[in-house]
Amino acid sequence: MAALQSKVYLICNLCRGRGLITLRVCARRNYIVAHESQVDNSSEFLNSTPHRRHPGITSLKTVQLPQHLEQAAQILIHQAPGSQLAERAQSLCNFLWSRKRATGDRAIQERAVELEKRVREREQQRAEGPLEQSRLEEKVRKQVLSELRKTTYHWKPLRYDEELSLIYLAARLDGGYAAVSRALHEIKKRVPDFAPQTLLDFGSGTGTVAWAAHTMWGQSLREYVCVDSSASMNKLADLLLRGGSETQDPHIGGVYFRQFLPVSPKVQFDLVVSAFSLSELPSASERLSSIQTLWRKTSNFLVLIENGTKEGHSILMEARDIILKGEDKVTHDPRRGSVFAPCPHDAPCPKLSEKIQLPCNFPQAYRPLQLRWNTDRSFEKFSFVILQRGSGDETNQWPRIVQPVLRRVRHVHCHLCSADGTLQHAVVTTSKHTRDLYRCARNSEWGDRLPVRNIKTEGDSELNQPLQTEEQLQNSTE
Repeated sequence: MAALQSKVYLICNLCRGRGLITLRVCARRNYIVAHESQVDNSSEFLNSTPHRRHPGITSLKTVQLPQHLEQAAQILIHQAPGSQLAERAQSLCNFLWSRKRATGDRAIQERAVELEKRVREREQQRAEGPLEQSRLEEKVRKQVLSELRKTTYHWKPLRYDEELSLIYLAARLDGGYAAVSRALHEIKKRVPDFAPQTLLDFGSGTGTVAWAAHTMWGQSLREYVCVDSSASMNKLADLLLRGGSETQDPHIGGVYFRQFLPVSPKVQFDLVVSAFSLSELPSASERLSSIQTLWRKTSNFLVLIENGTKEGHSILMEARDIILKGEDKVTHDPRRGSVFAPCPHDAPCPKLSEKIQLPCNFPQAYRPLQLRWNTDRSFEKFSFVILQRGSGDETNQWPRIVQPVLRRVRHVHCHLCSADGTLQHAVVTTSKHTRDLYRCARNSEWGDRLPVRNIKTEGDSELNQPLQTEEQLQNSTE
């Protein structure tokens, strides 16, 4: 027991007496090599910037709607006829959060073949004697069809008429604006010289992308092309720009609403955004076609945003792979794509290779619309990917923090997605990783990047072993 007690003593110095449970967690997960990892100070930010504002910080505190947008939304919501707006808005939120992609015919056929094989084997094992072929086939067919009806997601398109568009406004205007603002801020913070003149918003909805882009680059943007298949939604977005009244001038100039993407493949936009729209396309082939079209129209950055669910993350990784493979035969821009954010690499997403797959998502705090059923502060959990033409600079390889930062006494836990395409759990301390790196880690949040070089994993033999119970730990050391 002496060896066990000494280990507990060392760990308890860090975690204040959490005993054997802390031993199993902390002793196995200190992945950063001591005295080798250091702050990347190539920009010399340490000379002039406090650690709480280090260049890896890209998260926003609390996002608030622009005053003109909030006032217009309030006017339109209060003028809305009917009742139960709060209940219907919440119901729509829940529906959109749980919404999945439309299942393609090919996927259904593959699932049917798999089920047929399984059901046939099961029925043959259950049968006491040989079954007639016709009777067996009928039994298998019925069971396969029944199972497909239960397990196949019955996707239906949403028809946004005037009523549903207004419910969507009450339900998603503030949260959608917060997610878009956070994603665009990533570009604004890391590429301060980027001054887009043209914007394409695919699936523009209530126009939150135009408002967020105007907040970031209002001085340079001169053309906003908003594409949405719903004429009612385009009309509502235009009313929001006009302060809720058709007689007023739009608050943002140069905004054009379309129901279809521009036809010419040679026309490109400095910034192309698709927020919560890819999941609304009716088939995998249409998603592929739309993603390739959006990339053709991208001159600098393509920003894709979806719900922070497994489904949303999967849709984004599908789009990411399509663009990085570069298999589009119709192209007028030879520059290849690379990932700008959130991944510090172009390798496959490491979260998709884990046994328990969790989505790569990020939270953003925001102040909701001032409606009687809303709270003072909410959080939008979303997934995003930003792709750029050409390759990025060296700071693109800074690891991304993909879980909440755990601040403990004299050490900080950071879960990182690293440039080598792996997930790492780093435990940063002052004594082993310098004061600057420790302070930067302690002042970082979920979604920020850690300005560090040479993050490596230790060859710990315990890393791939299952956690042991307290009794097993005691027995192994006696």
